[in-house]
Amino acid sequence: MSRIGKQPIPLPDKVQVTIDGTSVHVKGPKGEMNHTFPAEMIIKQEDGQVIVERPTDQRQHRALHGMTRALIANMVTGVSAGFERILEIEGVGYRAEMKGQTLVMYLGYSHEIPVEPPQYVEFVVEERGRLIRIKGIDKQVVGELAANIRKMRPPEPYKGKGVRYQGEYIRRKAGKAGKTG
Repeated sequence: MSRIGKQPIPLPDKVQVTIDGTSVHVKGPKGEMNHTFPAEMIIKQEDGQVIVERPTDQRQHRALHGMTRALIANMVTGVSAGFERILEIEGVGYRAEMKGQTLVMYLGYSHEIPVEPPQYVEFVVEERGRLIRIKGIDKQVVGELAANIRKMRPPEPYKGKGVRYQGEYIRRKAGKAGKTG
């Protein structure tokens, strides 16, 4: 039995789950999400919990079991508490600022880079443009947006300049002066 798949998903207060065959609709204080799952998975709501079961022990059903449970749990967490990724900007002249809802980044290029937030996602810029918080209800969208922003100027190994996740360790190289010969 799947260790993840067999765990029930507890529903916090103010979160409503509607199961319509293979479609699951979750509504909470931060927003609402809808997802359609494979028809083989059995999704039930009992005693303030959502339970996911699989019909057989086939390899594909075992894989779908844990994935379905994890996706529903992420939906419930997203509409109740939300998800957040934090990015740090390092480098002289590198910064970010907000213009309305749009995040505008200055990363050493000859132009500014505007980033429009998707639905249910917001940006917060702190510490004089050096820290970007990406908040949203969909874990996949928040993570993908953070990865795309990091890709605009990934951290380089010589001076460490660029955009990185908070707490990310950048392995530094010695450069020309460290060469022995």
